Amino acid sequence: MKSAHVPESVKKVVHLGSRSVGWLTSGARMLPSFLICGGQRCGTTSLYRAMAAHPAVLKAVLHKGVHYFDTSYHRGLAWYQGHFPLRRTAARLERELGVPVQTFESSPYYLYHPHAAARIARDLPDVKLIVLVRDPVERAYSQHAHELARGFETTADFAAALDLEPVRLRGQRERMLADQHAYSFSHQHHGYRARGEYAVYLRRLAQEVPPERILVLESEQFFTDPKPAYDRVLDFLGLPLLGYPDFEQHNARPRSAPMPARLRTELRAHYAPHDAELAHWLGRTPSWRG
Repeated sequence: MKSAHVPESVKKVVHLGSRSVGWLTSGARMLPSFLICGGQRCGTTSLYRAMAAHPAVLKAVLHKGVHYFDTSYHRGLAWYQGHFPLRRTAARLERELGVPVQTFESSPYYLYHPHAAARIARDLPDVKLIVLVRDPVERAYSQHAHELARGFETTADFAAALDLEPVRLRGQRERMLADQHAYSFSHQHHGYRARGEYAVYLRRLAQEVPPERILVLESEQFFTDPKPAYDRVLDFLGLPLLGYPDFEQHNARPRSAPMPARLRTELRAHYAPHDAELAHWLGRTPSWRG
């Protein structure tokens, strides 16, 4: 199939033009029709870049993750809308391509934040959500390396950080639920074990957004055989296949040493019931349980 090509210069004009006027023209801007909302360390950056390369998709202008529905909701919808392309620019691109143009952003904390799902449902009532999941044991280990490298974690030993997690997170979700403006550093950065309990968060998400508007993909599939996974995303979003992008893995952080076998066994047992529930969303047993 011959791919439609939009010159990169056209997209750059779109992005730079929107950046220059920002929220002052928010009423003339698009709102996202889909969000990549998690999970953290599950390949969201790689999928974001693949989707941003689609000719009929315009990304958020200022940066990948706007973090509106989690940590910046107090700024208001006009502030959020100011991050996206102008509708007239999208209309021009639609005429050029002959297909509807969509915009999106990717903020992995949306899956976990206690208020994000309800806020998304309220402000973007027709939005579609994409959730990436990976082996939760590997995800936890990867997150620890990531937070350590960014300076958000001071405990270098992964097992010690896991031991600290219950203390760090105790009462934080309840505090945030009680006060919509409350912020918890540990809730955002130290949920190593908790964030791999994907079914818990998907269950909460589905209480606000109809399950048919939630697509759950395995990162392992996306990285090992990206074309069928990409096709599923396009079908879910109602986007035509206009050629395949270059599929690359981004933000990988290899560990200097393997995870201790005892700890891996312990975590695998912890995630067993969560993975069993996740099978409902995937339509099959997760690959890491095969």
